[in-house]
Amino acid sequence: MSTTATQAFAGAGAANDNRTAEERVEGAMGAFARSFGATVAWNMESCIHCGMCADACHFYIATGDAKYTPIWKAEMFKRAFRRESGAFAPFFKVLGLKKKVTLKDLEEWQELLFDSCNMCGRCSLICPMGLEVAELIEIGRRGMYEAGLAPKELADRAALQAETGVPEEVEKPYAELLKEIGEKHGVDVVLDKAKADIMVCAPRNDLNRNPSSVAAMVKVLNKLGADYTFRSDAIVAENYGYYAGSNGLQKKIAKRVVDQAKKIGASLVLVPECGHAYYSLRWQAAELMGETLPFKVRHVTEYLAEQVEAGKLKLNKVDGLPTAFHDPCQIVRKGGVTEAPRTLMSELGVNLKEMFNHEGFSFCCAGGGGMNDIERTRPLRLKAQEVKLHEVDDTGAKRFLTSCSDCRVAFDDAGEHFNWDKKTESLVELVADNIKE
Repeated sequence: MSTTATQAFAGAGAANDNRTAEERVEGAMGAFARSFGATVAWNMESCIHCGMCADACHFYIATGDAKYTPIWKAEMFKRAFRRESGAFAPFFKVLGLKKKVTLKDLEEWQELLFDSCNMCGRCSLICPMGLEVAELIEIGRRGMYEAGLAPKELADRAALQAETGVPEEVEKPYAELLKEIGEKHGVDVVLDKAKADIMVCAPRNDLNRNPSSVAAMVKVLNKLGADYTFRSDAIVAENYGYYAGSNGLQKKIAKRVVDQAKKIGASLVLVPECGHAYYSLRWQAAELMGETLPFKVRHVTEYLAEQVEAGKLKLNKVDGLPTAFHDPCQIVRKGGVTEAPRTLMSELGVNLKEMFNHEGFSFCCAGGGGMNDIERTRPLRLKAQEVKLHEVDDTGAKRFLTSCSDCRVAFDDAGEHFNWDKKTESLVELVADNIKE
């Protein structure tokens, strides 16, 4: 990789990091070493180089470039493991069979770990040996962060969110935005209630770009008579520490949500239409916090499907328009929320036309894992998204739904670029628009 290219991929700490190259590499190696264990050892030693993970990755499919093979993206981590902790580590060192990782190696690998991976987990699902390839890439990101090589767009947002609770500089506090959304859409937003059974979060993308989705969620909660509240100190659902690869920042961001839920005595934290927010809070927060959380975490579609099944939420039937549904990776493949959206669509009478790759095998929107925020990734994102748009079109659908705000942003961007004839719509909005009075 040229010097110019390496500089283009320099991370948040690269320009201002006063550590020596060796110290930065040691930071990465330390992050890797903290992850070494029996499960990681299995993942490191069990790859049979069959190439099936390549055929699972939309970036490889869209480009045919072997460097996008998922397991190759974990090569730096594998090299460190085999040199430092593997069964034959002494031989690798003495014979020089595995060279020591250098800062230049890490700089070159930043593109593969952050710019061409959504951590969607499709490679892990398809691996015949059961390797958690996406988990290895997540560990790789942690090493990059410790070396000061996480993309600036992600690392800066993570640091700001950990400090303030908000991942961006804003003209108005999110609490004010929530109130304005309520006023504009004619719904009463419950904010900062001292005690409530349900604490609700909102996606940054919806607050800024799709406020009608936030209003829809509030409308349904009000209709159900739910005992809920938003909290000014924990409105944002996303966790940029997860994107950037910083366990420390991810924990600090999650703690803000956990502390507020504890404070109001919530038995449920309701995550909105946001995939990574759901995955990081439901499946990782307890481990990061080192405790069993005293509340449940549910995605909004799970909660609404439960209300439908309990007979508390009744919906009108919609038109018979052929409809495709995108299964968000972090919610469905990695989170297991497969049936809930289909329960809602069935209750609505949606004429669902499943894509060839759907449910757990669905292709990613190509914007997840922080890639929506990294502008330089757009050309590659669009190549992968074109594959997905064709798959949607192949169903003959006239309507396109999903249950993730990041996915909507990604598809809206791709749709505008390709002059696509569909707009990505929110499933929760469709529910809210069709509540039986």
